[in-house]
Amino acid sequence: MTSHHFPMLQDEAWRLIAAIAAVLIVASVIGQVLKYTLARNDAHAAIDNLNRRINAWWAIAILVGLALLAGRAGVTLLFALASLAALREFVPREAATVTPAWVLRGCFALVLPLQYLLVWSGNPLLYSLFIPACVLLVLPLLGLLSGRPDTFMSHTRSLRAGLLICVYAVSHVPALLTLHLPGPAYSNAYLLVFLLLVVQSSDVFQYLWGKLIGRHLIAPRLSPSKTVEGTVGGILSASALGAGLASLTPFTRREAMLIALLITLLGFIGGLAMSAIKRRRGIKDWGTLIPGHGGMLDRLDSLCLSAPVYYYLLRWGWAT
Repeated sequence: MTSHHFPMLQDEAWRLIAAIAAVLIVASVIGQVLKYTLARNDAHAAIDNLNRRINAWWAIAILVGLALLAGRAGVTLLFALASLAALREFVPREAATVTPAWVLRGCFALVLPLQYLLVWSGNPLLYSLFIPACVLLVLPLLGLLSGRPDTFMSHTRSLRAGLLICVYAVSHVPALLTLHLPGPAYSNAYLLVFLLLVVQSSDVFQYLWGKLIGRHLIAPRLSPSKTVEGTVGGILSASALGAGLASLTPFTRREAMLIALLITLLGFIGGLAMSAIKRRRGIKDWGTLIPGHGGMLDRLDSLCLSAPVYYYLLRWGWAT
């Protein structure tokens, strides 16, 4: 490939690309067949939503693939833009109106890009501590200097949480490319793909198993569409997928399955926590940016816990 992370397309990469393309092609064909046979080409809420989801997955797969081809800079830029969109969705309009404008602009125009610049530079100490220091030290200090610390902290609550969830947590995805791991440099990119495929496929599998055999709601007040059967089936299916991807990683097959199980469980918990925030705000989706999926944060919510844990697991367990 064109970057130092992918000096050339490996055989594993071609097989992975072919497998992802095959899944999306089959899904697209099924969606169109359902549209023609069941909906008779008329409007049909469920089928139209399914096809929008599939089209969005095509776009997501292509964007991530192009970013990986561009190397660390491309991946960092992609997730910086994703964090920007997610942070805009997370900070509600009413909070944005009461937050001091200079604080809001500073976080969007300075803190967020600086976090990703630190990730791109590859200094783990700096990008691991920068946003926690801003949230826990700098913003409270600014509150004290404002003369109204209680009001300041109340008005910036959503912004501070958003920096941790939408920027800090998500930035651990491109940070995977900065780890010094055994094996060739491009293995870092495979580990990033492993995280994205396992966590995102868990969401898809949970949706499919829930539609097929879902009977018992797992958290009706937080997520009325999630079922016990769908959750268990999705997590186990994604864990099996993780075991199948072991050859792309430094993990044994058993390690890959256990790590996949861990990050899918964390993805489920993270998604449920974000659903709780949505329900408290009285909204169904974070936005409308991604057709069929909702907002950017609706796609990133399962990475908010899984990405940092996966990163530090690799950093402490496998990095040299």
